[in-house]
Amino acid sequence: MLREWLLRLPRRYKRLLQVSVDVLLVWGALWFAFVVRLGTDELVHPLGGHAWLFALAPVLAIPLFIRFGMYRAVMRYFGNDALIAIAKAVSLSALLLALAIYWYRDAPELIPRSLVFNYWWLSLVLVGGLRLFMRQYFLGDWFSAARQVPFVNSVDGLPKVAIYGAGAAGNQLVAALRMGRAMRPVAFIDDDDSIATRVIAGLQVYKPKHVQQMIEQTGAEEVLLAIPSTSRARRREILATLEAFPLHVRSIPGFMDLASGRVKVDDIQEVDIADLLGRDSVPPRKELFERCIRGKVVMVTGAGGSIGSELCRQILGCGPRALLLFEHSEFNLYNIQIELEQRVLRESLSVSLIPILGSVRNLDRLSDIMRTWRVDTVYHAAAYKHVPMVEHNVAEGVLNNVMGTLYTAQAAVQGGVENFVLISTDKAVRPTNVMGSTKRLSEMTLQALSRETAPVLFGDSDAVHRVNKTRFTMVRFGNVLGSSGSVIPLFREQIKRGGPVTVTHPNITRYFMTIPEAAQLVIQAGSMGQGGDVFVLDMGQPVKIAELAEKMIHLSGLTVRSDKNSTGDIAIEFSGLRPGEKLYEELLIGDNVSPTEHPMIMRANEEHLPWDAFKRVLSELFAAVESDDYVRVRQLLRETVNGYTPEEEIVDWIHQQRRIEPNSSRH
Repeated sequence: MLREWLLRLPRRYKRLLQVSVDVLLVWGALWFAFVVRLGTDELVHPLGGHAWLFALAPVLAIPLFIRFGMYRAVMRYFGNDALIAIAKAVSLSALLLALAIYWYRDAPELIPRSLVFNYWWLSLVLVGGLRLFMRQYFLGDWFSAARQVPFVNSVDGLPKVAIYGAGAAGNQLVAALRMGRAMRPVAFIDDDDSIATRVIAGLQVYKPKHVQQMIEQTGAEEVLLAIPSTSRARRREILATLEAFPLHVRSIPGFMDLASGRVKVDDIQEVDIADLLGRDSVPPRKELFERCIRGKVVMVTGAGGSIGSELCRQILGCGPRALLLFEHSEFNLYNIQIELEQRVLRESLSVSLIPILGSVRNLDRLSDIMRTWRVDTVYHAAAYKHVPMVEHNVAEGVLNNVMGTLYTAQAAVQGGVENFVLISTDKAVRPTNVMGSTKRLSEMTLQALSRETAPVLFGDSDAVHRVNKTRFTMVRFGNVLGSSGSVIPLFREQIKRGGPVTVTHPNITRYFMTIPEAAQLVIQAGSMGQGGDVFVLDMGQPVKIAELAEKMIHLSGLTVRSDKNSTGDIAIEFSGLRPGEKLYEELLIGDNVSPTEHPMIMRANEEHLPWDAFKRVLSELFAAVESDDYVRVRQLLRETVNGYTPEEEIVDWIHQQRRIEPNSSRH
């Protein structure tokens, strides 16, 4: 085809072709200027008395076209800037032609004074119009809204999408979609009364209350949200409106994601679940955010995990002197290191990144690192957090969560670390599972240590009293959206496969928060602690998981299959509570809570054991794990952790298999 042949031409041939065509257009504009003025072409003599004028016009115009960059513009991306450049170049060339006519008084034939004006506007129409025509030709998008053009029905097989938001972002999205040829924009949806029912970029603008009418008239199958600066509360209202219609709802990235380089402008993504929650985060307070970070050496354990990696991203922007990435997974450590190194180069940050492989269960390694690098602040995010997984891997859960926190905290005391912040969980409150109880023991470890100015550390046979200069703080919050093991990616995958979507119980609820918001609040809470504080983040209202699953199905443009709707697309099945799982989570053990200087952070005052007594508990617990005595493990957890009520016997899969093997025959 001609289009493909033109696109394949070498760049120099394309420019030569453009110049040649522009010469013809200039001659054509000049000739028509005479005809418009004189009413006939019999008085126009391009090869006679007017030959000098026809020779001079392109000589004046083409260099100006080159100077204004008209041959550097790519036709497929021809925009307003190029039109302005054409107007300037054509206007200046017409002005120079007028001066030449004025100076050349001895012209062989009379030239009308209004000729130059006619030449000017005809050149604009021909030169600019041809370029607009060619842009549409290369895009193959002759009618942006074919339904508005009589007798034209544009059928190209592309999915039809409506754009919610007719502002700058919406118009840019329409232009990108037309260039990409992956979707066909057919309408705008906007609640601005001043533009409702009007046509923008060739698309009809509908009010939100007329969405059904829009679907019937355009056949739209999807809605793309182009409202990146709108608050989450407002986005939640919009999603609630669209949920009632058979439309797959997606969105374009927000400005912060674009600025951080995490996504590209043309990325289209599924609706952010945070928009369904309608929760707007509170901007961080700079003095709290930077108090334990700016100019300091900061260490993050579990740096490659969901929370740990986001902590690293937030810390990097606060100006630490050095950031130690401590992680036991080589793959996770590599990923976060590469990401942060690219950001350091991109933003020219003066910070040292030190990736360190290691386990929080290696006390000597931790002590050596903190002493060598003179660590000022530790954010301890390393832990096993998946409830059913830890429930049947009791030994690893206790050793990683409890011993890992104990050793990291003791290494901080030995290394003279100023600030230590533990990432805890709402599952530590009256837990029904091993994971929650181990996280509560982690909190109690720091609470006990923080009351000691010169403790004898656990396992220290020399009974040396260590000077404790470390300020221990714990931050407790619920589920974070998009974390490893989160239910949201699982629901998306199940919807993509055609269902069913599995929910454990019809009444199960959970608190949710975005990972960036959680990381910001953790950093700020860690700056406020006096020692032994348990901070609780304001998680908003708990979310019913079954209702969340329904919303995700509806916003995928599908319907829920149920007893009332047997022809629905996706069924929701209830699989029953998993081992150790609760119907609802709590953030406080008691009612003794006080506000802080931050509106989203509360301080909980909860009971704890003295350090010497707690060390005896830890010693018995680790000994019971070592000897596979899980009856004793269960007893110790029940005696120590307030409110721990396991729903079944504690069973470690490895221990269980050891008990079975002696009684089984092998062949």
